[in-house]
Amino acid sequence: MSGLDVATSRNLIITRSHLDELGYCARGARRWFDRMGLDWAVFVRDGIEADVLLATGDAMAARLVHHVMDKDNG
Repeated sequence: MSGLDVATSRNLIITRSHLDELGYCARGARRWFDRMGLDWAVFVRDGIEADVLLATGDAMAARLVHHVMDKDNG
């Protein structure tokens, strides 16, 4: 999984504000969620588990998870 230890990302919740921290645009993210079959409204309201994002295999999703993990560990 992108070189990321799944156990390390377990229970980590990624939120809408984390997208902003990396400069990811909401419009593009919303379309990406739709393509991946993920619910954007639920994400905005509750966040999403990092493991779900990593399971997509998407490099930008992995970058987002790494960012949040680094922030939490820093």
